Amino acid sequence: MDFSFSEEQQQLRNSLSRFLKEHYDFEIRRKVAVSDSGWRREIWRALASELGILGLNLPEKSGGLGADAITTMVVMEEFGRALVVEPYLDSALIAGQLLSTTGGAMAGDLVSELISGDALPVLAWSEAATRYDFAQISMSAKKVGEYWQLDGRKTVVNAAPWASHFLVCARTTGKCGDSEGLSLFIVDSKAKGVTISAYPTIDGRRAGDVEYNKVMVSADAVLGELDTAHELLSTMRPVAIAALCAEAVGVMERLHLDTVEFSKQRRQFGQPISQFQVLQHRMVDMYMQLEMARSASYLASLKLTGSAHERQLAASTAKVTIAEACRYIGQNAVQLHGGMGMTDDLPISHYFKRATAIEYEQGSLDYHLNRYSLLRRSTGPQKGGNGI
Repeated sequence: MDFSFSEEQQQLRNSLSRFLKEHYDFEIRRKVAVSDSGWRREIWRALASELGILGLNLPEKSGGLGADAITTMVVMEEFGRALVVEPYLDSALIAGQLLSTTGGAMAGDLVSELISGDALPVLAWSEAATRYDFAQISMSAKKVGEYWQLDGRKTVVNAAPWASHFLVCARTTGKCGDSEGLSLFIVDSKAKGVTISAYPTIDGRRAGDVEYNKVMVSADAVLGELDTAHELLSTMRPVAIAALCAEAVGVMERLHLDTVEFSKQRRQFGQPISQFQVLQHRMVDMYMQLEMARSASYLASLKLTGSAHERQLAASTAKVTIAEACRYIGQNAVQLHGGMGMTDDLPISHYFKRATAIEYEQGSLDYHLNRYSLLRRSTGPQKGGNGI
């Protein structure tokens, strides 16, 4: 099988790499992460105007470029290497594809604004008791005349402080635990009744808990058909996991390369520590973990064109492999740097924190081990518990 990238994909990688080297070196990124805003809106607009990648993965009928999953993988790897904080995955990929898939006038307008960099929609689905399971959503949406009234609280919504709109998943019928009865709504982040409690995350990004208190939205704000959000979110999850795994590969590449370079400079007993055989073995093991993670990432992206069952199985396989690699490579990178490895003065601690966060995004290692086991025992995709 040929795993080489196309000429267009190589050109995209080179262009994005040059852009990030010019605008996203480590010192700039560190200052941005601790600033009041935590991100740069001008970078978000540049991703749209200069690079044109905010609509990269969206279908052409929605105004996007219709790129495949491998092209998205190329972008996410570069974002991982540069440790980009702007929410490309959460907004351009996850929210963008949900909007373009479901369609509708309001969704179409929002997709256009996203592609141009004027809007930043993000998905808000997780709650305190969901534990990665879409069926455990309990937030309610009740019909009041011609409007829908949303009441509830969403937790750990990535990029919530920067969002222009939320794609809110709420229960229109049924009870908590049912896979049926969930619907998606477009909600303006500045709408009456919306309260965002923002906070920084361990990896230098921003998230927030979002309270919805009698928030009224029109019928046009419904994404797709009522009561079908569980299927939409379950279909989106392998796409999100594949992209997240690609970012993780970029993060782990930097962890490994920086560690190897540091070992050549750090001297002990009159020689570089890179000459110590036991440390050489450790760095080889890190490289092996990286290459296994890369293979799993490639498989997750390639299988997105397969059946639903293949997509879900490859996604869980990749997430388990990536989580194990993030932990092994991250911990060893810090240990081989010594005490300096945990200081904010070196990039290594920032990459380690991002690798640690990735371990739990879109499902933890234990969650996906269990999910993999369920999928292996089944003959096809199942609806219901655990979001399968």
